[in-house]
Amino acid sequence: MAAFEYDLVTLGAGSGGVRASRLAGGYGARVAVIEESRVGGTCVVRGCVPKKLLIYGAEFARSFQDARGYGWTVGDVHLDWPALVASKNRELDRLEAVYRNTLKSNHVELVEGRGRLVDPHTVEVNGRRMTAQRILVAVGGWPVLPDIPGVEHAITSNEALDLPRLPDSIVIVGGGFIAVEFAGLFHALGCAVTLVIRADNILRGFDQDIREHLVAELEHQGITICRKTQVQSIRCEKDGRRMVTLQDGRILACEQVMYATGRAPNTAGLGLEEAGVALDPRTGAVQVDAWSRTNVSSIWAVGDVTNRINLTPVAIREGACFSETEFNNNPMTPDHANVASAVFSQPAVGTVGLTEEKARARGPVDVYMTRFRPMKNTLSGREEHTMMKLLVDRATQVVIGAHMVGPDAPEIIQGLAIAVKAGLTKKDFDATVGIHPTAAEEFVTLRTPRPDLASV
Repeated sequence: MAAFEYDLVTLGAGSGGVRASRLAGGYGARVAVIEESRVGGTCVVRGCVPKKLLIYGAEFARSFQDARGYGWTVGDVHLDWPALVASKNRELDRLEAVYRNTLKSNHVELVEGRGRLVDPHTVEVNGRRMTAQRILVAVGGWPVLPDIPGVEHAITSNEALDLPRLPDSIVIVGGGFIAVEFAGLFHALGCAVTLVIRADNILRGFDQDIREHLVAELEHQGITICRKTQVQSIRCEKDGRRMVTLQDGRILACEQVMYATGRAPNTAGLGLEEAGVALDPRTGAVQVDAWSRTNVSSIWAVGDVTNRINLTPVAIREGACFSETEFNNNPMTPDHANVASAVFSQPAVGTVGLTEEKARARGPVDVYMTRFRPMKNTLSGREEHTMMKLLVDRATQVVIGAHMVGPDAPEIIQGLAIAVKAGLTKKDFDATVGIHPTAAEEFVTLRTPRPDLASV
C-alpha cells in the first residue's frame, strides 16, 4: 500500500495552484486541490479578469466622447451598471467551469472547504484528514483594512466589483495599481473620485517619470488627489453617505469608501506555523527558496502567498516549475528577472525591466524619452498625452528598461518584454523598421539620449 493517500495536495485553486495541480495530475500523480471559495482564485473571481471586464465597459464612455470629433452623431447614451455586472458575472461563471473541467480532465480531485495543515504530510478539511507526500500552499492574498473607527463602512476591491449600483462619488484610499485602476474605472463611468495617499505620489516602486506623467493625466481628467495624509475615521450618516475625516483635518463626503492599501498573504489559520513552516514575521508570507521549497521538506508554496512578485503569470510560472521539477523529472526554477507588468489605468501603463532610479544605481545609463499627443486625439480633441521611455546601459548599450503611459501600453510592452528579456541592444532597436503610423514605432525611432541626464 502507498505510504500516502496522495502524491500532492494543493491548498488553493487559484492560478498557481490550478496550474501546478493539473500538470502534476497530467503526469500521473495522485492530486487533490482544496478550495474554500470559487475555483479560479483572485485573478479569475475577484481580480484581473472581472476588473478588466469592467474597465472595458468604462472605456466606451471615452469612445462615445471621442466619436464626435470623427463625425459621428452620438445620441443619448447611459450605462446600465447592473447589466454590466451581470454580464461580467456570467463570464466568471463560464471561466470557473473551464477551470473545474481542466482539473477534472487531468484527474485532479477537487475538495471544497477550508484546508488546514495538521502536520507536514496531513491536511484536514471538513473533518476529513488527507495525507500527501507533498503539500503545495497556493492560497494567495487578501485585502487588508486598517484598524480605524468606522472602517466597517468601507469596501475593498472585492466588493467594488459587485456593487448593486454605481455610486455618485467615491473616496479611494491608496496609491498602488489597484487604487489607480479603480479610480480610472469609476471616474470614466461618471463618479466623482478622490484618491487619498499617504505619500507624495502614486505607484510607489514604478519609474518616477511614469508616476509623474500618470498623476498629471489623472488630475487633468478631474480626479482629486489628497497627498501626504491618511484616513483618521469614517462615519456613516443616516442617509448612507460616508464622512471621511483625514489626519490633516479635511472631511470628505462621499457615497462609498474603498480601501486599496495593500494585500496580505492569506496564511492565517492554515496551521503552517504549527507544521513548522517559516513565515515572514512582518507580512506573514511563506518563506521559500528559488525552487519554491519551504524549510519543511514536504511543503512548497507558490504565488502571492510567498510575496515575491504578486502577478498572476508569475504564480502560473512558479506552479509550472514546481510540477515540472517534482513530477516530470525536468528541474526548473522560475525566473523573476525582467517580468513585465501593466497598470490598467486610464491612460494605461506598461513597464518591463529596471526603473531609471534602479538603473542609475547600477551604473551610467542613457535615457531615451518622448512625450506626444496620440494621433487619435488630434481629431477627438482629447488632451491626453503618451509617454515612452527606454533605459540603456551605457557601457554595453543593452536595453535594460522600457516604460510607457498611454493607449495600448500593456499590449505594446508585452512585445518589448521579449527584447528586454533577450538582452537586445539599442542598435537592435535602431535597426528595426517601425510600423507607421503607430505609437509603438516610437520605441524604434528614439535616437538622442535625454541631454540633461545623458552625462550623469
